[in-house]
Amino acid sequence: MKTSINFKAVKSDSETHNFRKKTFDYIRKDLTPKNEYWMEQKIADRIQKIEAYCKEKSGRKLQKNAMPVREAVVVIKENTTMMELHNLAKRLEEELNIRVFQIAIHKDEGHTDKDTKEWKPNYHAHLVADWQDLETGKTLKHQSYHYSKMQDLTAECLNMERGISGSRGRLEAIEFKIHQKEEDLKVLEKRLNTMKSEMSSEKSQQLIVKENDFLGFKRLNTNKTVANYEKAFRSYRSIIQKNKTELECKSKQITELRTKVDSLNKEVQSFKNRYSVLLTEPNVFASEKKKYLDSVTNILEREIKFERYRYPNTARTENQKLISEMGAIAQKVCQENNIPFNTINEIFTDSDKGAELFSLLKFGINNSYQDMVPEENKKNRKIL
Repeated sequence: MKTSINFKAVKSDSETHNFRKKTFDYIRKDLTPKNEYWMEQKIADRIQKIEAYCKEKSGRKLQKNAMPVREAVVVIKENTTMMELHNLAKRLEEELNIRVFQIAIHKDEGHTDKDTKEWKPNYHAHLVADWQDLETGKTLKHQSYHYSKMQDLTAECLNMERGISGSRGRLEAIEFKIHQKEEDLKVLEKRLNTMKSEMSSEKSQQLIVKENDFLGFKRLNTNKTVANYEKAFRSYRSIIQKNKTELECKSKQITELRTKVDSLNKEVQSFKNRYSVLLTEPNVFASEKKKYLDSVTNILEREIKFERYRYPNTARTENQKLISEMGAIAQKVCQENNIPFNTINEIFTDSDKGAELFSLLKFGINNSYQDMVPEENKKNRKIL
């Protein structure tokens, strides 16, 4: 599966939709219990905090057209976990200063196929983020390569294939539009040719009116025949003019689209050239490998913290039991996130990192996982 992330200005009813605070007619109520939610702060409270910080930091009010809180829809898999989305949120903050404070996983939206009557789910997650630059108090300013980086991070953290890059995607979409316009042109041209042939075919004979005279002979009724032809010509002229206008419009659209295709082809080639140069650098592969190992380590650390949260009183003094528990955790992380187990082995070849992970499992960190537990799980814990 391919994934993508797309941030836009947050909507006023975002929390109502994301946290299912009311019933919507386009969702499957029987699947709603499969949704997952996490909230650090309400949107209204975060906006107040942002506005106050902007005033304190810059001495000015936040601009009216600013978008300090934004929301992204992320394409996910059926088994994508809240932990993976927290990992994505962590990477977005570390590398792009985007601070996610709400996450909602939706598994109750989709549609029924008209032909097969099969339910086609639309698995996705909503990420609501603080877009404020903490250095200036204003909103973050990102360039095009930052948005490309967002796609890379999303694919990496969710263990999914990256969606088509912006340029390539737009190019394919435009080429598809050109194909559609050309097909429309063929239909219009066929319709025009059909009309022209009809004008000289037997259909024109149907416009001729002959009536019996007082002697019983068939004679041409000139007035009625002329009236029929005039009516037919008016109708044909109107249709032909309309089709001609459509033809000219579609021809113009095709020309414009082809110009965009040429431009995007150049842009795609530019990207290819840039990536080709990057791939010849000897440090690139080592750097990408480190990023991947760091990401897996982060997931492993979160699972260890979660294990300690679930079983805080388990005795972890015997080394053999500790190793066995760590192995089970690593196995679970690999299975749930489609990670090769040899990746875990490579992480533990770093003796310092291995010691740090075992220490985390053995001794833990106070409240290390508390802030990551979804609100509904916290409530259940209090009841228990």
